[in-house]
Amino acid sequence: MRTFTRMAAVAGAAFVTLAAATAFAGDLRPFETKAFEAAQRAGTAIVVDVWASWCPTCAAQEPIIEKLISSPEFSSVTVFKVDFDKQKEVVQALGAQRQSTLIAFKGASETARSVGDTDAASIEALFRSALKN
Repeated sequence: MRTFTRMAAVAGAAFVTLAAATAFAGDLRPFETKAFEAAQRAGTAIVVDVWASWCPTCAAQEPIIEKLISSPEFSSVTVFKVDFDKQKEVVQALGAQRQSTLIAFKGASETARSVGDTDAASIEALFRSALKN
């Protein structure tokens, strides 16, 4: 019985930790035009991540982005991931010349853009620009 109680306590603690982490998590989703446009109309803080599976710079950006959206400060940011190879029309419409492009928006207004940046502080500044009114 004690083993079951300990297991239940451990499982409960893990659930509370996971729930707390998810409570602050921003939204990370594949790019869909309708969802992106709805987020813009709503005035949402948005970061568009133009990435490619084969891109080492994109791979370096990924943990930085994941860390930022898991923090309370950026819990209201929605990150839309655009596949550079499969979503060419979207890439072109956004004016992205290369993969590893990050574009921040506050609603429909672009607030910052970077290409090939793997510096955590400057990516954080890009995210922060999407939060400004």
